[in-house]
Amino acid sequence: MNVRGLLMVKWVPILLLLLLFFGCVRHEPQPQIQAIQPFAQEDEYIMYALDAEVNQHYVDASRYYDTLYEHTHNKEYLYRSIMMLLDSDHNDEVIARTTQILEKTSTPLPQLMRFKVAALMKQDRLDEAKKIALQLLDITKEEGDYLLVSKIYQKEEHYNMAIKYLESAYAIAYNEKVLDTLAVTLYVNLDRKEDAISYLETHNRLHGCSQIVCSRLAGFYSNQNNIEGMLSIYLRMYENKKDPRVAEAIINIYRYKQEFPQLIMFLEKYHANDKMLLQLYVNAQNYKKAAQLAKKIYDRSGESTFLGQSVIFEYEASADKENPAVLRNVMRTLKEVVLQNEDPLFLNYLGYLMIDHDLGVEEGIAYVKRALKVEPESSFYLDSLAWGYYKLGRCRQAHDLMQQVIATLGKDDEEVQEHINAIERCLEEQSR
Repeated sequence: MNVRGLLMVKWVPILLLLLLFFGCVRHEPQPQIQAIQPFAQEDEYIMYALDAEVNQHYVDASRYYDTLYEHTHNKEYLYRSIMMLLDSDHNDEVIARTTQILEKTSTPLPQLMRFKVAALMKQDRLDEAKKIALQLLDITKEEGDYLLVSKIYQKEEHYNMAIKYLESAYAIAYNEKVLDTLAVTLYVNLDRKEDAISYLETHNRLHGCSQIVCSRLAGFYSNQNNIEGMLSIYLRMYENKKDPRVAEAIINIYRYKQEFPQLIMFLEKYHANDKMLLQLYVNAQNYKKAAQLAKKIYDRSGESTFLGQSVIFEYEASADKENPAVLRNVMRTLKEVVLQNEDPLFLNYLGYLMIDHDLGVEEGIAYVKRALKVEPESSFYLDSLAWGYYKLGRCRQAHDLMQQVIATLGKDDEEVQEHINAIERCLEEQSR
């Protein structure tokens, strides 16, 4: 395999960097086609130069690129050599070399002018840099060169002048990165907050809600504590990209504003957080939707908790709670659930259902007692147990348990009051 073939195998990642550079460097108008001289060791020197560059030995890399330029007269190697000097902060050498070449040529060489401006800016020689940058801009009228001038004015803290050139740069291609710099300068440096937001919102309407623009808008609205503005931007951002962090921000805003119907609509549309949506359905007592969603979550996750919840919500949503088919389905499913999940909520619900509908009171009591082993102080589970004792005619035990329930819950709960009244009537009948 020849050297060039070897490079294609071994040095592809590094050569891509060089090709990327060559593609990004602006090609300048030439009076005639540049003559590229053959150089037998070109591949070898490219390899040396790129190896030095990757290892951040920029001065060595610059020398290799110089050798390549001397033998081929390919300006791309010259530009790469000077860039290496810039990266290694050999700014005096950059200024000297670019000045020497620019003075000798009658043809504008914008790339060398840019290198010289960059080196001068590093040395804070801003007046000299600005003079050359403005000359460069007269030649190219390119977006990047408008930005270069604006950077100089920003370093001088002449922000109004910087805005002028940023606006010109933005008008060329409506580049969102340029817009971002423009908006930050207006908002932070000139305190023209509404103008900054107006620029971003206009771009948003005309060109869409990109990550850069909408993130900046969200930051500005947050700084101003503009909750409605933040919500509007986050909704547009989530429409474009389903980022969980953005969804969390939207959810938090709706919760902060206590706009739960709107939050439910958002979660129904995107299913960004089905578990939260399920809780919202329960809070709203929309048991039909809660049952359907819990079943979907169970089908996806296989978590028995959601199977138990789905059948409970299905029962709560039923118009006929005495329907034998409904009751059998609830009991069968909950018995399956409690075999693998000792959640006291399911144990108590199953037990109370059996007790209340006389579908095996003693078995129901056994389930309730298992729930009480997990949460022995639960007033709700003690109430279920008392109701079981009542169904068995053990009204004294039921009455004693209800005293504990009353001490915690009081008598305001409608179901508790019904149980107390029934148990007290039972005691009276037994005493007679």
